[in-house]
Amino acid sequence: MTVGKVYLVGAGPGDPGLLTLKGRACLERADLVLYDGLVNPSLLRHARAVAERTGRVQGPDGKHLDQQQINQRLVEAGLAGKTVVRLKGGDPYIFGRGTEEAEALRDAGVPFEVVPGVTAATAAGEYAGVSVTHRRLASAVAFVTGHEDPTKPSTLDYAALAKFPGTLVFYMGLKRLPAIAESLIANGLPEATPACVVSRASRARQKTVSGPVGEIAKRVQEAKLVAPSLTIIGDCATQRESLQWFELQPLFGQRIAVTRAVDQAEPTVQRIHELGGEAVLAPLIEICGVPAFEQLQ
Repeated sequence: MTVGKVYLVGAGPGDPGLLTLKGRACLERADLVLYDGLVNPSLLRHARAVAERTGRVQGPDGKHLDQQQINQRLVEAGLAGKTVVRLKGGDPYIFGRGTEEAEALRDAGVPFEVVPGVTAATAAGEYAGVSVTHRRLASAVAFVTGHEDPTKPSTLDYAALAKFPGTLVFYMGLKRLPAIAESLIANGLPEATPACVVSRASRARQKTVSGPVGEIAKRVQEAKLVAPSLTIIGDCATQRESLQWFELQPLFGQRIAVTRAVDQAEPTVQRIHELGGEAVLAPLIEICGVPAFEQLQ
């Protein structure tokens, strides 16, 4: 049997309009789509294939992705001759464990291709009104994981991060935000340094909390922010006061059911997303051909 091919596709941070044209083309020709929990299900309307959400198992630290099972599923489908899309939130490689999947495919002799996606750091910032670089405010940006492997000692140098001459962007790590802020302050970062945390970035339920790094954890807790989230620390975070735009969209915060037939709903779905809302496909009608009279006898 001919070996298939696996596409590791970045789905972007949530807004379905941020999927690349190449990513959409991969979905349209896929035989199987394996998507993770951060992917907006609205993107699956571009696929006619079987779509499976990657499994979760119960572990000592709560629910987590069983990466080995995902790797094996990709390998098996590829060896079976299928065209597979592994649809991942944000970008496949930036804190997305896509490299582990690529390594498994390489070792098994399954051809693969990576389709980059809009990573959460840039999207979350810009949808919240923050540019992580600015000629006057920050000439460098550091992407940092806020959720290290709990079984290993931390490899992050908080002394160096506290002195970093630019913007710090922490992926995930909402539960560890108090510890992250305390570690930075203990290593010399001024408590008054501006910060903001963006939850559910680029989706209709996006929520943003701003404040000095010394108070940000408390404010986030009071606002009851939820994962996925991204934390931006540095002078660039002050731009939100004047440059926010997404949360001012006319349909922001609204989830709207679209009851039209799937093949007729696309213009309505796109318009809802353009206005900041979230469309939920709920077709209540199906259009089909009428059988010939003779067949009804």
